[in-house]
Amino acid sequence: MQILKTSNSVATLYKKFIVWRMRHMSNRTFLLLLSVLVGLLSGLAAVVLKTLVHETNRLLLQFNIPTFVGGNLLILVYPAVGIVLTILFVRYLAKGHIGHGLPSVLLSLSRRNGYLPPRDMYTSVIASTLTVAFGGSVGLEAPIASTGSAIGSNIGRFFRMSAHDVKLLLGCGAAGAIAGIFKAPIAGVLFVIEVFMFDMTATSILPLMLSAVSASSVAYFLMGNGLQFTFTVVGSVGLSQTPYYIILGIFCAAVSLYFLRVTDVVESWFVRRRQHYRAIIGIVLLGLMIFLFPPLFGEGYVFLTELLHGSNDLLFEHSVFSFLNDNGWMVIVFLFALILVKPLATATTIGCGGVGGTFGPSLVIGGMSGYFVCLLLNQLGLPPQSSAHFALVGMAAVMTGVMHAPFMAIFLIAEITGGYALMVPLLLTSSVTYMCVSPFEHHSIYARKLAEKGDLLTHDKDSSAWQLMDLRKLIETNFVIVREGDSLRDLVEAIKYSKRNIFPVLTSDDKFIGVIALDDVRRIMFEPDKYDSVGVVNLMHPISEGDIVRISDPPQAVVNKFQVGNRYNLIVVDDEGYYLGFLSRANTFSAYRRFVSSLSEE
Repeated sequence: MQILKTSNSVATLYKKFIVWRMRHMSNRTFLLLLSVLVGLLSGLAAVVLKTLVHETNRLLLQFNIPTFVGGNLLILVYPAVGIVLTILFVRYLAKGHIGHGLPSVLLSLSRRNGYLPPRDMYTSVIASTLTVAFGGSVGLEAPIASTGSAIGSNIGRFFRMSAHDVKLLLGCGAAGAIAGIFKAPIAGVLFVIEVFMFDMTATSILPLMLSAVSASSVAYFLMGNGLQFTFTVVGSVGLSQTPYYIILGIFCAAVSLYFLRVTDVVESWFVRRRQHYRAIIGIVLLGLMIFLFPPLFGEGYVFLTELLHGSNDLLFEHSVFSFLNDNGWMVIVFLFALILVKPLATATTIGCGGVGGTFGPSLVIGGMSGYFVCLLLNQLGLPPQSSAHFALVGMAAVMTGVMHAPFMAIFLIAEITGGYALMVPLLLTSSVTYMCVSPFEHHSIYARKLAEKGDLLTHDKDSSAWQLMDLRKLIETNFVIVREGDSLRDLVEAIKYSKRNIFPVLTSDDKFIGVIALDDVRRIMFEPDKYDSVGVVNLMHPISEGDIVRISDPPQAVVNKFQVGNRYNLIVVDDEGYYLGFLSRANTFSAYRRFVSSLSEE
């Protein structure tokens, strides 16, 4: 009874607050306050998760059980423990309801008005922690960004904000998460603008910046001045080095395409297998890859930090190939092999049941790629280059190729190194990589599958307007139907009561089979002697696939059918062929103009 009274009191206070806010505070002011709150919570989630995983990795790697061929037997076992724990959590605690990272967030923006279920605020965080803490070769950035997005979405809906504001708060959560991880607020904002394809307007930029700065402040308060990569750029880049950075850009483009292709093929292969086979095969393969290449263990940031400081020590630590450490060419070969295997390890981790993202792996692979190119150039006797500079620029370049977010990648490196000394090579190399990758991949790793289905929200305002519209609300159902077994007499009776000149023909179980146009039967309807001898199936108007749309078709596909065939009406059916109604060209385009007008006002 006491619990019920407390619950009623909380509900009453909540309603009073909502009423007070609507009366005394403008929507814009309240939105800015909520953006700060979302940033604080997202930054806190990022710090807690990163710290927990880092400390667990450090603790586990303190133990070493050598084998007769060298290496550490435990790093063969740790990933299996993490994958099993993740699978158990997803199946029995999350009940299989776990968001699929950033693609789910992008889909919620284009199809669900920014709605993300409350469980997304914790399920992917817990699952990714279990995966990465025990050595799964994936990143935490995407799960944290999707968690931040869910925090923003649910806070917006809790305070009854409009759909537009909910989506903006969702973006604030993602910006805060990235800013909190790297203490890079500008990169957090650019991440949302480039990856989530938000428009940089006066309405959106200030909440995003407030959220990113709030998250960075939380990270500084809890973690001090230490960054994800503690490195200060020393020296400058001369004009004579330009050709070498162009070479690096081309190499990073090839690595980016390789990363995209491998992750797609491997994950698709795992999807076609039963879950227990996926788990067994994946655990064995992942364990072997990490055993042979220990830098694949976990996110790989500790290893990457060592590379930035010019040290190869962690490259062969606990490795069966440690005897190669003193051979310059063997180091280069081993590093190249590591670049090739890392995408396999990432895709295997995800495919066999682990939870994680590709943001971190792309950053690590980029750093290894830059370091590899630098070592190779130096080994060939060319003018010596800075391995740290090449590694940092390579990080930005591969992120650009994989995520199609060049400005986010450039400013991320600039912010984590505390300056803009590498701005020219960052711009040059990332531009070269982007130009080489874009003809082969038009969308980022997060967006390409959504783009194939027409579910992607883009910076193209015309396409985005169609994408955001709910065409289901425009379906017209005031058509008189006739059945396939009806006669002309039944059709004439239907014409008496219809205000439309089209009559859908359905089976007895409501499946659509055709239409009858009034113009096609105008003459025969005045011949009573044929009323019982002619059936409606003999009077159906010829239609093609271009006249029919399915309820799951993306809005742009519907628009294309209107425009290509110059049709005035389209028949709408569900995915099993059951009749739902009609879409009118005039009503659809009128709704589009009203929608665009409302967007402009915002």
